[in-house]
Amino acid sequence: MASKEFQKLQREIIQCRRCPRLVEWRERIARQKTRRFEQQEYWGRPVPAFGQSSASLIIVGLAPAAHGGNRTGRMFTGNGSGEWLYDALFRFGFANQPYARHRNDGLKLQDCLITAALRCPPPGNKPLAEEENRCREYLRRELRLARRKRLIITLDHIAFNAFLKAWAEESGINIREKPKFRHGAEYVLPGKLILLASFHPSRQNTQTKKLTHEMFDDIFRRAREILNHCG
Repeated sequence: MASKEFQKLQREIIQCRRCPRLVEWRERIARQKTRRFEQQEYWGRPVPAFGQSSASLIIVGLAPAAHGGNRTGRMFTGNGSGEWLYDALFRFGFANQPYARHRNDGLKLQDCLITAALRCPPPGNKPLAEEENRCREYLRRELRLARRKRLIITLDHIAFNAFLKAWAEESGINIREKPKFRHGAEYVLPGKLILLASFHPSRQNTQTKKLTHEMFDDIFRRAREILNHCG
């Protein structure tokens, strides 16, 4: 039942037009494209979650990339951030292959669900507060349906804060001392749900060495340790 409800929610997300600025932006990008992808048909709609609603691990990103997920229609697919993420997921046993190029490339996640704070790319990667608030309902409902979740990894401080707000709204639990974002931070939330924070594998972070492969591996190595222990 939860799986059917989850798929129904994803269909609702794909049809969303709640944020006029984001609708205009994502559709303009899909029409104008970029030169290297000018022969491809862009998705140009909100991007649904990817993976299983029964997963133990949930990864929360910021938003689809303008020429990544907004083009391919799948989270972290078709850009540099996805190259980092899926390579790590593959090496630590959360994916069947280390690359994500398009929706029909055979990629499958293993005990993992990938979602985001926003489902449309915001201009300049800077969402407005009201856009975050509108989209958070979807994340909140996904958390409700993902009943076997044990571990959350958030990529970026916006995703970190979005998850905490969605989780508090869904669980009805107010944390006395709010967790603070830093790379590698680990928190045990009420109900024994574990939260791991990571920098986002964006080019801005990886090319400046703010995030290195070793740092990113540490996050997923720890994730595997936690889930192996829980199991």
